[in-house]
Amino acid sequence: MIPAIFGMTGLELTGDERAFFRESDPAGYILFGRNIENREQLRALTDDLRSIHGRKNLFICIDQEGGRVVRMKPPEWLAFPPGEKFDRLYDTAPASAIEAARSNAEALGIDLAESGISVDCHPVLDVRQSGAHDVIGDRALGSDPVRVAALGRAILAGLARAGVAGCIKHMPGHGRAMADSHKDLPVVEASAEELETDLAPFTALSDTPIGMTAHIRYTAWDKERPATLSPIVIEDIIRSRIGFAGLLLTDDLDMEALSGSVPERAAAAIEAGCDIALNCWAKMDDMQGIANSLPSMSDQTALRLERALISVGDSGTAGNQSELIAKRDSLLALAGSA
Repeated sequence: MIPAIFGMTGLELTGDERAFFRESDPAGYILFGRNIENREQLRALTDDLRSIHGRKNLFICIDQEGGRVVRMKPPEWLAFPPGEKFDRLYDTAPASAIEAARSNAEALGIDLAESGISVDCHPVLDVRQSGAHDVIGDRALGSDPVRVAALGRAILAGLARAGVAGCIKHMPGHGRAMADSHKDLPVVEASAEELETDLAPFTALSDTPIGMTAHIRYTAWDKERPATLSPIVIEDIIRSRIGFAGLLLTDDLDMEALSGSVPERAAAAIEAGCDIALNCWAKMDDMQGIANSLPSMSDQTALRLERALISVGDSGTAGNQSELIAKRDSLLALAGSA
């Protein structure tokens, strides 16, 4: 197995993709809107991916946050609110906001589990900062780290009840970025003391089995390299200061914040200490280059991957989706946010 997650081009696997995935044996896959049409098609695709490897607990992930970051969309699937809705309710009723976030995540997770998706790249634990780029914006769970951590924990619990693993992002914090890392490399010049605010939610939820890095350069820690490619940030900040011991994914390696070829980026990320290189855009040349440039998965990463997927698929405690949505909406209505 290689320490990479790959995307695919369409609604079903091509012959070349199937042959390449079988030979390269990646850690898992990521889905986008281009891979999704309806419930029957999506379940057939995820079943097909599992059949390639014979692994029931296969890492198949998606960005399904709610709000503007969703891949499974209405009318085929329900719409879900952004993080800001729960932040607003927290202003007046913290306990209700936490329960609304948990119910919402459980309802969302039911859709994912039924579609054969095992991991949601959610919750966003980035602490919102005034004046920053809106790439995070209303996706954030607030500007208070204690609040972000409380709502983030509720989201993880709700997903888990539906049999889906969450992934905290973007470590060590994207909330201060003044640029969109999809287009440029953000440089955060805040002091190490100021950055303690950004670290706090990740520290509070450091026992989460899966996390994702940020393509941001933090001059207080490493003046030369973005976090994804920085051994200093990964080892000293994410692993030691935050205390995160789970499976560490890169953010998408195709993003323009990073320089060099995509295979070079993947190799540098793994060398820096990331567990998994995430490549989203299904370009066969890039995927083959990654497969050729990466070592086999280390024993430590394999153990982290196994632990991350232990509870996946166990949805025996999931509630009724309609009732969960009704509960969420009645709680959000307390703040006029339904």
